[in-house]
Amino acid sequence: MNLIIGIITVIACTLGGYAVEGGSLRVLAEAAPLEIVIMGGTAAGGFIIGNSSIVIRRTGKAMGLMLKKAKYNKAAYIELLCMLYQVFKLAKTKGLLALEQHIENPEQSSLFAQFPGFLQDHHAVSFLCDYLRLVTLGSDKPYELEALMDEELEVHHNEDAGIVTALQNVADGMPAIGIVAAVLGVIHTMGSISEPPEVLGALIGGALVGTFMGVWTSYGMIGPMANSISGLLAAQSKYLQCIKTGLLAHLQGFAPSISIEYARKTLLSEVRPSFGELEEATSALPPPTA
Repeated sequence: MNLIIGIITVIACTLGGYAVEGGSLRVLAEAAPLEIVIMGGTAAGGFIIGNSSIVIRRTGKAMGLMLKKAKYNKAAYIELLCMLYQVFKLAKTKGLLALEQHIENPEQSSLFAQFPGFLQDHHAVSFLCDYLRLVTLGSDKPYELEALMDEELEVHHNEDAGIVTALQNVADGMPAIGIVAAVLGVIHTMGSISEPPEVLGALIGGALVGTFMGVWTSYGMIGPMANSISGLLAAQSKYLQCIKTGLLAHLQGFAPSISIEYARKTLLSEVRPSFGELEEATSALPPPTA
């Protein structure tokens, strides 16, 4: 929603202000289609040349996130912390082996089925189940698992950074690509130098549209999109960080309520549930079953 509102605001304010001061929208309308083909094609080609197919696919998926409602809100974290509470409580009361059936087939787990939001997050499910599996196999030293988790999260961060960098490179290059489009327009204008002044004026105006669109799309659209995606991907990483903190606290022998309190404290203030809210949510949970 923010993406749509932002783009509408940028277009309305820019073109509206231009029209109010007496500018001709006809010149922009006539020149824009060809400028979009030249600049869009050049930017797309450079993006393909400069990035692997994996980064290209991930960038497309990441851009789709901007059209969706914010996923990692307070309700999502209450659900996550409640899920961790149930997992830790089951491990404490029934033993680690009671977790095996849940972590081997999380999609069919009656435990995880109580938390559909978490279950739909493939990365989070894999992250938790992989480390719980290591614990059931005997790797229960917190400092060793913490180092491994940090390494995995670093890989995740670097992959996300590649997406943001790829998109930001496009934004940084758009002003220069706009100049290329403008130069082509000037070349076309020079080939029509014998035309009357009103025709030359229109041609020169059309050529300058390229420079305008390059700077406009860079700073008004593509650059902010890269920043927005960076924030969305950081929210995904914070979700995994919350799981990591809770799991490490559990491995150090803390009670389930203390372990999820450790995890709660890592959250940003705008999505962090209060101690009372979390206590109320966990009190309403049914006893975990193996």
